[in-house]
Amino acid sequence: MGTLFIVATPIGNLEDITLRALRVLKEADLIACEDTRQTAVLLKKYHISKPLISYHQHSKIQKIDYLLDQLKSKNIALVSDAGTPAVSDPGALLVAEAIKSNIPVIPIPGPCAAITAWQASGLKNSEFSFYGFLPHKKGRQTLLNKISQEDQPVILYESCHRINKLLQELGEQEVIVAKELTKIHEQFYRGKANAIKIAVPKGEFVVIIF
Repeated sequence: MGTLFIVATPIGNLEDITLRALRVLKEADLIACEDTRQTAVLLKKYHISKPLISYHQHSKIQKIDYLLDQLKSKNIALVSDAGTPAVSDPGALLVAEAIKSNIPVIPIPGPCAAITAWQASGLKNSEFSFYGFLPHKKGRQTLLNKISQEDQPVILYESCHRINKLLQELGEQEVIVAKELTKIHEQFYRGKANAIKIAVPKGEFVVIIF
């Protein structure tokens, strides 16, 4: 029986990877990743050569079945394009199916965009709600209404294509917006949501509403 390793990888700066994560990637029989090209950049930096297989939100059930079959005899490292797999990420389904099949699942901790943004928020709360990515259309307004009723900070993710739309939707709620975390042009915006305008949206954003 193989093992499914859930390996956290850098959210931007490639130096933000643990020694344990590097060891697991080197020892894995197969690496399942959202975008093989993205993961190949990380592996090249650390001179790791392993077979890659794509596994993302559009993967069909046959891909999960294939990976589960491989896990009968092989160790697979599951990575996302950035950060911690299975956190607002398609890897959650594979992890759930592996558990159902009694396949050992081992988390390899590391970078997480939500926690990285929270570290620099300056908020003293010990609790927060995490919503991940909001739906593009159906159910979006319902969730936004729910968020506005929260009595503790809320962390969510948004793409560069919708970040300015989201800020307008949030109106006068106080927010912290983290842009390009751990990268050269990392930046934080603070204030009322509808007063913030991201001039050059790039990558994915972490938004903290409080």
